[in-house]
Amino acid sequence: MHIDQVYFSGSFPSYRDTPKNGVPEFAFIGRSNVGKSSLINMLTSRKGIAIVSNTPGKTQLINYFLIDDGWYLVDLPGYGYAKLSKTKRKEFRLMIENFLVKKETIVCTFILLDVRHDLQALDLEFINWCGASQLPIALIFTKMDKLRPNEREKNVERLKKSLLEHWEALPEVFPSSAETYEGRDDILGYIQSILRTLNKK
Repeated sequence: MHIDQVYFSGSFPSYRDTPKNGVPEFAFIGRSNVGKSSLINMLTSRKGIAIVSNTPGKTQLINYFLIDDGWYLVDLPGYGYAKLSKTKRKEFRLMIENFLVKKETIVCTFILLDVRHDLQALDLEFINWCGASQLPIALIFTKMDKLRPNEREKNVERLKKSLLEHWEALPEVFPSSAETYEGRDDILGYIQSILRTLNKK
């Protein structure tokens, strides 16, 4: 898939405020500082489309980007940022859960996991919640470039094994790197395949 146009459509505090024009939506979410903004910039081949910050919790609204007038890339707030107040964390959780459950035009949610670390409890909790809510998801393992060659396959398999302790079968999994563009073609190809299936209906 080649991306020609990326248009920032707005930031919204609630699913009720988001566009309602029937355009398919692909959401991206992960723990704070997992590399989501860098990944979005990599996928769109635009620097600064999503603001990259060393400060976790930077994204606090639902950000919409219209891609080639055909689909929305939705940048969701990260979950689990400890420095936010309990009240704010609860607000974010409800915002995300309401959006994912009630927004009917979401066709896939990409959940980002840092491949350098073991499966975190917050990640597993969120992935399992998506499964229980019957939401279509795919997993992106970020920061593959940070691993030594002999660690890459080992870390990927360790994460998969941890997930298979809770899932009978895994959703689609994409190793990626915002630095080397690894996984870009596979992720965009997957999005394109979903869009083609939708167009046939």
